[in-house]
Amino acid sequence: MLAGYAVQVERSRGRRFPEPPHPYRNDFQRDRDRVIHARAFRRLEAKTQVFTRRYSDHFRNRLTHTIEVAQISRTIAAQLGLNVDLAETLALVHDIGHPPFGHAGEKALDAAMRGQGLSFDHNLHALRIVEDFEQRYAAFRGLNLTFEVREGIIKHSRDYDAAKHPELAEYLLDRRPPLEAQLIDLTDEIAYNTADLDDGYEAHLLSLEKIRAGVPVCEPLYREVERLYPDAPEKLRFNETLKRVLNRLVSDLITNTLARIDRSAIRTLDDVRNYPERVAAFSSEVEAERKQTKQFLYQNFYYNPALAGEKDDAERIISQLFTFWMENPASLPSNYREKAEEERLPRVICDYIAGMTDHFISEQYEKYCRPA
Repeated sequence: MLAGYAVQVERSRGRRFPEPPHPYRNDFQRDRDRVIHARAFRRLEAKTQVFTRRYSDHFRNRLTHTIEVAQISRTIAAQLGLNVDLAETLALVHDIGHPPFGHAGEKALDAAMRGQGLSFDHNLHALRIVEDFEQRYAAFRGLNLTFEVREGIIKHSRDYDAAKHPELAEYLLDRRPPLEAQLIDLTDEIAYNTADLDDGYEAHLLSLEKIRAGVPVCEPLYREVERLYPDAPEKLRFNETLKRVLNRLVSDLITNTLARIDRSAIRTLDDVRNYPERVAAFSSEVEAERKQTKQFLYQNFYYNPALAGEKDDAERIISQLFTFWMENPASLPSNYREKAEEERLPRVICDYIAGMTDHFISEQYEKYCRPA
């Protein structure tokens, strides 16, 4: 039984191109499966989360991160009485628009586009992927996902100004997204904050002592683990601590969101959409811990000197390839040359680069930009 404020698949606003119902899968389950089978989804396996594969094969990539977000989202959605199929689909699709080389790649691609008076936004690019770039069906372009999934792609992590984005008018920009979409930005943070502590420790870029001193929520939990497992190796005590951190974040998000729903007398989906702010949220105490953890990761991990070389490489590769194709559009593949006859060349080049894996873009750089 779903809560009254959940999205009911039977009341979906439907697909852009009507399709007959499937005999044993509802529309959100079909959307989930279409995302999983998409080429853009498969390419996430070869896109950087924090570490490129040149560093190690053991750390998260965009795909494994996405799977972790989906697992957390399913768990929380079920406890809140939400539509688990919709929440899972939104989790699986939430990073599909990211370019190669992680956040360094996104920064470089956006900078290149701003030099042309444009910009790059991975949410907007994800919508372009599912609406146009994926070609798997004879009857229509794209994946023909339901309105609720397309809306969640756009609105799960930020609010867009209707005046600045008239092309998004159909997505109810003046109203809040459903709770299934609101969850995703928070479960994304839960997943990457805990995973990045784990990967940073495994990479010997973050010591246990530094984490215990710099992430306040870890210290009391680590002491609890020490009392329970005094003879366990340090790595296993750290694993047990991270498990408790993740459980604390998940449990707090469930408990606090339910309390906010009750206090705000939210009973229907319209109540969620019309509420003056997003309803899904951590408690003030855990929100402060989340911010402290994120600040610690930025100061000690994401900008760690050991990763600076890879970030510099990513920015150089993307910026130089973008410039090369702006000056030599005839070197683009034929389908992108055809697109450039209908759309602005910078956007076409941006679309091409954003879809690449780390390996493929490095090959293109060697082919076109590496000095002889």
